[in-house]
Amino acid sequence: MTAVPVPGGPDLSRAGARGYAHEWARAVRRLGFVPLSAGETERLLHLHTVRLAQALLADPFSTRPAAEVGRALVEAHLTEPGVLDWSVRALGDRFLPQVLPDRIGDDCTADRVAAVQGALAAGFTRALRDRTFAQQERIARSAWQARDEVEQALRDSEARFRALFVGAAIGIGIAGVDGQVIDVNQAFEEMLGYSREELRQINVAALFHADDAAGMWELYQELIEGKRDSARVEKRYYRKDGSVVWTDLAVSLIRYDDGRPRFTVAMVEDITERYELQQRFRFQALHDPLTGLPNRTLFFETLDRVFDTADAERRVGVCFLDLDGFKAVNDSHGHDFGDQLLAVIARRLADGVAGQGHLVARMGGDEFVILVDDVEDVVAVAEAALAAVAAPVRIDDQELMVSASVGVVECPVGTTNASELMKAADTTLYWAKADGRGRWAMWDPERCAQDIARSALVAGLPAALDRGEFVLHYQPIVSLVKGSMLAVEALVRWQHPELGRIGPDRFIGLAEETGLIVQLGEWVLRQACRDADAWRREFPDVRLVVSVNLSARQVEDPAIVDTVADALGRNRLPADLLQLELTESAVMGTAGEPLRSLHRLAGLGVRLAIDDFGTGYSNLAYLRRLPIHCLKLAGPFVEGIRGDGPEPATGHRDERIVDALVRLAHALELRVTAEAVETPVQAERLRVLRCDTGQGRWFGPPVPAAEITARLRGTGKETG
Repeated sequence: MTAVPVPGGPDLSRAGARGYAHEWARAVRRLGFVPLSAGETERLLHLHTVRLAQALLADPFSTRPAAEVGRALVEAHLTEPGVLDWSVRALGDRFLPQVLPDRIGDDCTADRVAAVQGALAAGFTRALRDRTFAQQERIARSAWQARDEVEQALRDSEARFRALFVGAAIGIGIAGVDGQVIDVNQAFEEMLGYSREELRQINVAALFHADDAAGMWELYQELIEGKRDSARVEKRYYRKDGSVVWTDLAVSLIRYDDGRPRFTVAMVEDITERYELQQRFRFQALHDPLTGLPNRTLFFETLDRVFDTADAERRVGVCFLDLDGFKAVNDSHGHDFGDQLLAVIARRLADGVAGQGHLVARMGGDEFVILVDDVEDVVAVAEAALAAVAAPVRIDDQELMVSASVGVVECPVGTTNASELMKAADTTLYWAKADGRGRWAMWDPERCAQDIARSALVAGLPAALDRGEFVLHYQPIVSLVKGSMLAVEALVRWQHPELGRIGPDRFIGLAEETGLIVQLGEWVLRQACRDADAWRREFPDVRLVVSVNLSARQVEDPAIVDTVADALGRNRLPADLLQLELTESAVMGTAGEPLRSLHRLAGLGVRLAIDDFGTGYSNLAYLRRLPIHCLKLAGPFVEGIRGDGPEPATGHRDERIVDALVRLAHALELRVTAEAVETPVQAERLRVLRCDTGQGRWFGPPVPAAEITARLRGTGKETG
């Protein structure tokens, strides 16, 4: 056999294509008469095999080549009933393993195979039907027209029509313009289960199905009134036993010589199997294969239909559900276990929620969505879904507790669209996750606006750093004994071009989440060192210390020591004039490389301080391991000793706590700075308690570097 050139990429197996065509040709010849030689048949089917493979690999994908292959089979007279059945089954069972082995397991290719099966079957059936219809209609018309020519021609014509009428494989029926059935052939009788005599007693109108498409009766009326010559529709008929048969109905109007309607000829093909195949394909296309629930395509079709047809005032509700920690389940138990879990959850949602008339669909992964028909029940639906998920699940003798989070949205149809509704549901689901999981969250436009503003800040952070929009302010740290300014704490501000000055409480957390805190922290460190060097050079006797905050990420950065050393070296700043502040949470669990980094920083001569001490671990014993020089007491302790508060007992307790912390810190040879000092009473009490330095509004708010310079020159106002 001569090989046919096979185009295509590495996905297509040339040997597999030839083998598949060989098996196809053998099956075709085994099933019935073939008007081609074995070699011709095999070469023809090899071309079709390659064409089907190319269709499956094409981008964009189209089923048209498959339909053309089906038509080509008919045109080659390969029309035995078993040929189509074998061809469709082989496409699903053998084609990928033999012809496209590299695409086995690819869900997209599997979906394309299903579509190609349907297209090939449809093309084959349509071609066979068209050929038969063309022949039948041509013969029928010639039969009736010949009647007016000569008697002999009429008899011949009638004989031919009768032979066709009786022996046709499809049903043929003749009815008067009044709808009364005149005659039917045997195929028509067998299709509907009535005898010819019974059908002759029936009016065509009685055969119309109650669920026929709207306008079908009007279409038939136009036909018998002579307003159209033919009509073709797919419709259902009831068989005599009550079962339903789907048909492809083609009706032609036969007229008198003067053009008046005379009678109708209907050709009816039983397409029940094809229709059911199409319905199966549609079900597969619109339902999730794992859970059997509607998939996202069907969900959005339904949602779009709601928006297209519902009144603008009608409210629509959506519950967007996502399983909590499902990735951990897959990782620990395996994907098969995870699939079983999803199937169980889907059944529960279908039984508990879909049973109430709401559409439950699987969006993909561990996400499900519920379209709520009655929005008054939207919260109850969300709670019912959570309850259904929360019940213990037993799979493979393992009991598992599962929870879910649900985003709930409901609004009038006229105020949004399907895309915006689902975007809001997704956002609300994220809120439920962020609020602690195992709960539902309701859509809140104000919270959404805050999230949008927050996202805008996140997006603007990198550019802000590049454009130099960040500035430093410095807050004095004053000796509680002498009242002199010993140090300043560098505090970063964002001078936003549109929003004005933004405090660190709005962007530091965002910088930590995005990882930009390392770059921002390095900028703060270098700028603070530049300002500190300027003060050192202008006021060499003051030896003002600048204190810079380090985030936990900076502490964990292996390059932190080199960064600090470089900042000091570039500005020729003595290391003892730089203090680095770290939070308790950043240092109390420090081990390994971060701990070595702290010791190396201390080795450079840099001072290290723990900020907001007392709000975290407060583990003084752990401090013995750390090269710490200073503790900064958290503001709440200082606020409690205002002296003018409504609860003196609380103030006394806070004072005793501060006293104990100061004594313990001094025992460890650590200096103590009190934060949030706002009154002279606080400053005096802290001095009495032997606290070393204070910081807060009483000693001065954070100000630009120029004001610190002015204060050092003696033109600024000394407080305390």
